[in-house]
Amino acid sequence: MSEPLLSIRGLRARVEGEDTEILRGVDLDVERGQVHALMGPNGSGKSTLAKVIAGHPTYEVTGGEILFRGEDVLELEPDERSREGIFLAFQYPAEVPGVSIANFLRTAMSARLAEGEEMDVFGFQRTLTEKLEMLRMDPGFAIRYVNDGFSGGEKKRNEILQMAVLQPALAVLDETDSGLDIDALKIVSNGVNRLSEADEALGVLLITHYKRILNYIQPDRVHVMMAGRIAESGGASLADKLEAEGYDWLYQAAAAV
Repeated sequence: MSEPLLSIRGLRARVEGEDTEILRGVDLDVERGQVHALMGPNGSGKSTLAKVIAGHPTYEVTGGEILFRGEDVLELEPDERSREGIFLAFQYPAEVPGVSIANFLRTAMSARLAEGEEMDVFGFQRTLTEKLEMLRMDPGFAIRYVNDGFSGGEKKRNEILQMAVLQPALAVLDETDSGLDIDALKIVSNGVNRLSEADEALGVLLITHYKRILNYIQPDRVHVMMAGRIAESGGASLADKLEAEGYDWLYQAAAAV
């Protein structure tokens, strides 16, 4: 059996300069070509895990390992992890007034080139146009300033467009469904599904509070995080159980140990 795309073992982490650990021994594997949903109550550590995978400087890893394609990435800077193929879609994407989406993406692609290699501007434009068409997005979207004055749905669609252009091996989607109405949710979900269909090796870690996005993006595995650890894993039916019963049964099981 081949090694997982992402393998996390005993991961412990805290906010830099603070004593309390948020991640308290996370074990998680994400295989190539699979969608893994990560659910759990508020404060369980889901978003912290996403940011630690991406190398966010606010967090300090105090134990464990993160292997990506079999290689330890903990010593890599965020930009180095991105070049290796790790992508993080933020829960709250930042606004960048004055910088168009097209220029932003062209700069991101240029940063991935080897030293001395130059960007093929026309090739980039073709790629951008193809991705906009694949995601069924208006070409005019690319000339708008990054998230400036965007609705919640537009911000999340921009994250999916970035993912399409950068073509990562692993996409970590941190509450991509947060704040979306049903129409925007369908658009974003369809975008993720099209990217998965276009790249059968793409691994997705989808972090969410609610089952509703899983009605549109079918997960291969569902994990529940509680108190900084993975408390339960299972198939797609686990999300149905959480929807019906909440987290009380997991709290009770933990109390009984």
